[in-house]
Amino acid sequence: MTMTEKYTFSGHDSFFCRSLWLKKGYDFVKDGKDFNSPNAVIDLGVGKNMVSSIRYWMRAFGLIKSENLTPLANYIFDDNIGKDPYLEDLATLWLLHFSIVTTMEATAYNWMFLELQKERKSFDRATAQNFIKRKMSERNKLNLYNENTVKKDISTLLLNYVTPKGTKTNEDFSGVLIDLDLIRLSDDKDKSYSFNLEGKRQVTPNIFLYAILKLKGEDVAVPYDILQKAGLIFCMDDMEIINMAKEIDEKFEGVSYSDVAGIRQLIFTKQIDPKWVLDKYYDNGKL
Repeated sequence: MTMTEKYTFSGHDSFFCRSLWLKKGYDFVKDGKDFNSPNAVIDLGVGKNMVSSIRYWMRAFGLIKSENLTPLANYIFDDNIGKDPYLEDLATLWLLHFSIVTTMEATAYNWMFLELQKERKSFDRATAQNFIKRKMSERNKLNLYNENTVKKDISTLLLNYVTPKGTKTNEDFSGVLIDLDLIRLSDDKDKSYSFNLEGKRQVTPNIFLYAILKLKGEDVAVPYDILQKAGLIFCMDDMEIINMAKEIDEKFEGVSYSDVAGIRQLIFTKQIDPKWVLDKYYDNGKL
């Protein structure tokens, strides 16, 4: 973490991201409209607080930067060239999940999956809250920590990921990332949760390779800790990570998995464009 790191735990107004909001937000920005405009409520068809929430989620998922659409936003949501405008493919949800964890526009998502998960696979809301407080203290940023704000942020995060139990309305099941099954309510009575390493929907090799390409920088030999970082983002255990690395070795020319003298790594023998990896999935019969 650098000294200029941002810490963001608010902006969603306690609204979790509904499945249709990102497409709605994309079309709104594409049409040249302004979230600050009085007409935004009418154009988006939601309440005033939801307008600012949609804007927040667009930023958190890496779909707008400085109010401009990003290449990722156009890649997914454009009506003409977009690969999955209505989020019908699970791979797109994995892509969005990777984006929200790594953009650092929503701090809790990064810390929960990459930091808290290292320490424990099960947690309750108080544990998550205390963990974030500790991380802020370690960075000498406790002056930026607000108990109530972080509490609401954790609740909203859980609504994005956790399938509700009991009789609920359809609205309760519209959290954009629920179908990934990454976090489960393990005990309704105690309100305890767990990162789901076993029964989750499996990430595709293309999305995993895309993540590695985004995380590795210019490295030709990618050490195992980078593979583990991607594994944490997707809630994978070591066996899943190794199997995925081997599968990538088999399916993609220019990248091979090596395990020599206990040193596990991915070796890239040529440059691979992350967008090309996604295109292979969306355009060529979904490897």
